[in-house]
Parts: sequence; C-alpha cells; structure tokens
Amino acid sequence: MQSRFLISAAHKSSGKTTLSIGLCAALKARGLSVQPYKKGPDYIDPMWLSRASGRPCHNLDFYLMGHDEVTDVFEQHAASADVALVEGNKGLYDGLDLDGSNSNAALAKLLGVPVVLVIDARGMTRGVAPLILGYQAFDRDIRIAGVIFNQLGGSRHESKLRAVVEHYTDVPVLGAVQHAPEMQILERHLGLIPSNEAAEVDRQVQIIADRVAAQVDLDSLLHRTLTEPAAPVPPQYTAVVNSEPLRIGIARDAAFGFYYEDDLQALQQGGAELLPINTLQDPKLPELDGLIIGGGFPESFMTELEGNASLRTDIRTAIDNGLPTYAECGGLMYLSRTMSWKGDTRQMVGIIPGDIVMHNKPVGRGYVRLKETGTGPWKTGAPVDEIHAHEFHYSSIENLPDGLTFAYDVMRGYGINGKQDGLVYRNLLASYTHLRSTRRYSWVARFLEQVRQHRVALATRRNQTALAH
Repeated sequence: MQSRFLISAAHKSSGKTTLSIGLCAALKARGLSVQPYKKGPDYIDPMWLSRASGRPCHNLDFYLMGHDEVTDVFEQHAASADVALVEGNKGLYDGLDLDGSNSNAALAKLLGVPVVLVIDARGMTRGVAPLILGYQAFDRDIRIAGVIFNQLGGSRHESKLRAVVEHYTDVPVLGAVQHAPEMQILERHLGLIPSNEAAEVDRQVQIIADRVAAQVDLDSLLHRTLTEPAAPVPPQYTAVVNSEPLRIGIARDAAFGFYYEDDLQALQQGGAELLPINTLQDPKLPELDGLIIGGGFPESFMTELEGNASLRTDIRTAIDNGLPTYAECGGLMYLSRTMSWKGDTRQMVGIIPGDIVMHNKPVGRGYVRLKETGTGPWKTGAPVDEIHAHEFHYSSIENLPDGLTFAYDVMRGYGINGKQDGLVYRNLLASYTHLRSTRRYSWVARFLEQVRQHRVALATRRNQTALAH
C-alpha cells in the first residue's frame, strides 16, 4: 500500500498550492519519499513542489495527453516513492467541459486516488457542512478522504468548524491551518514567483512546512489515503544509443526556466547532452549542436539581458549561421529587437525583426490548437493538422515586416498575431506557444532530428572542404 491523494479545493485561490508545498516538505522531513504532480499546464507551481519534495514534479494534463499517457506518467514516477501527491487546478469539479471530463475529479477517478479537499474557511462556520455534503453527493465515485481548513481566524473558529463537520458529516478533518502572512508566496502577473528566482526560497519552504506539520494530522492523512498501487509501467522514453551526444544549450537562469520535466528527460533520452546557459552572466555560447530558450520572465531582467551584449551577439551570430534553435514565449521575446515595459525599452538579441511590448492584461491565455503549415524547420514526418498546446503571455510583438514564414496556423488561441505562430528564420523556430512533448506530438523528436541532420550536413561540408584542399 502507498499513500496517494489529490489535493483539490472548492474554488481556485483557496491556498492548495501553499498547502501542497508544505505537505511535500513536511512529509519529506519525516524521511518519506514524496513524488509531486501538478494537474494542467503549469511551470511555476511544479518548481516549488520540486524544491519542497526534492523530486522532479510532473504535469498531468488531459488536453495535452491521452488518458493512457497520464496514468503511465503517474505510475512510472510514483512507483519509487512512499507518497504520491497530485496538486489540482481550480476547484474539484471545475473544468473546460460541462461533463467534467477534464476536471480534478475526473483525474482522481482516472488515477484511482482519494481527494483531500482544501476549504478556505474565512467567514464560514455552519455553512461548511452543506458545502462538504454537496461535494460528496455530486459524484459518489469520488472518495473525499478528508478536509483541511485554511485561512482560519484562530482556535475558536477552528473549534466551531470541527464541531459542525463532526455533527453533520462523516468526513474527517485532517487539518486546520490558521492565517499567517509569513506563509504567503508573493505573486506577480503570471502567477507565483518561480522558485529559481525567489530569494531565500528554502527558508520560505521551511516556514510553510513547519506551519503545516504543526496544524495538519500527517499520520491521519497518510493512513486515510492508503491506496493499492497499479502494476509498474515501462519507462516513458527509450534511450537512443548514440556514441556522440548532441550538445544542446538550454537557457536556465532567473530569466528563463519554464521547462516540462518530461521534456527534459525526453531530450536526454533522445541523445542530448543539456548544457545550461546563463543569459545574464555567460559571456558567450559554448560549442553547440542546438539551442533551446524556454519561457520565463525576461521582462523582469531587461537591464541584465541588455547588459550581457557579448552573449546577445554570440546568439545572433550563431542563429544567423544556422544553429538549430527553438524558443518559446520568453525565448521569443529575448530574440526580438527590443523589449518595452513600464516606459523602459531595452535592446535584445535582434534576430527577430520585431519589438516586444508588455501589456497589463494577457494577450494570449489558455489552451491552443495549431496546424503545421509545412514550412517549419522540423521536417520529420508529414505536417500535423492538430497540435494541442498552451500559451500565457502579457506581451505582443509589434512592427513585424510582411513576408515572414510561420510554422503554424492558429486554430485556437492567439499566438503571434491571432492567426499564426512559430516564426521561422533559417533553423530557428520561435513561438508564443508552449509545446509539451507527448505521444500525440513529440516536438523533442522533431527538434533533435533537425539537430542531427544539421550536424551531419556540417560534417559533410567540412569533409568536402578538407578534400578540396
């Protein structure tokens, strides 16, 4: 038996992320191995969950993944852990579809795990009873293992809530966490500040863990969420035998850090040696076969990015010379000509002939659906008619000239201009869309094949030049 559960809530912003972080760290402090997961398309919460648990967090997403892939990813990584914790998104029964097929409840049923319901109990006493009873009755296939009250006003408030729940329901109260400003993780326009940027993040995690450990009955939580694990599943990816790994630079620093753990593993299993690039400090690129610049918060580091002129020049020259490069969202912003935010404009790499402008509201937000135009640099296989992905950007790219090449037509979402995404220049593909490498669409396999072909072509040209002399 293994403790497995999904943390959900009655509605978003109930504090389930903070409690999930605290539970991961508190259970880890007990000597337990905790495997975290996050439902939906999210980079920031998984960073915190990974930091708190000491294990990479994996995303489970109905829109981007098939049901078999969701369960395989879950079982593969849960197999070596004592506890499997899934943090939901939104409320327990909320989702895109009326039938709830992509809700947190649907994920709990698919994985066969009980639910721990987080209730923001501010201003509530007797009203929690019909809320809990309603959540139980709405779907009898969902097992609510217990509730954790959050944001309580004090011990008197807690006593009233416990008495109400005990009198009217059969759901155990697993914890009651009082409001504490020091537990709050600061937010910004794109959500929680990512843990690779937040100062003293370990201290913050420890504060949250101590509070949660003192106010949640961890023994009861573990006991009431015991679940029989499924049969082991084979690894998600099969390693590529390659005597000479592909040297792939990947921007990983305070400005760029949005990568799916499964994608990183797929790159390595596909024969890539990932070389971290610090865009804020590294003076030049190492010798590379390919380059990846993911999402992040480049607007918060415009001054530092502009100040590292030598690396910007090196990147521009490398892309001009044909280095296979993939950039998503923040990466696209960095490769543009300039970036403007709060009245300040800074010079960026300049390989993309457009200017980034930050806005107060999202320009593109949510799931997207793309269709390959056939003009992109990834030539493996026939063009794909339907790619499921997501976007979340507060910026737009302005002053683009006519006649540019785009890899995607946008069927749902915004992309670069509401109709197209995936700007192509030589061997560069840059988009606002975030891809997830899955069985439905393996961008990793396509990118690595482009890198391999380019490396072979370079070696052939060098040999021909050597023979000619």
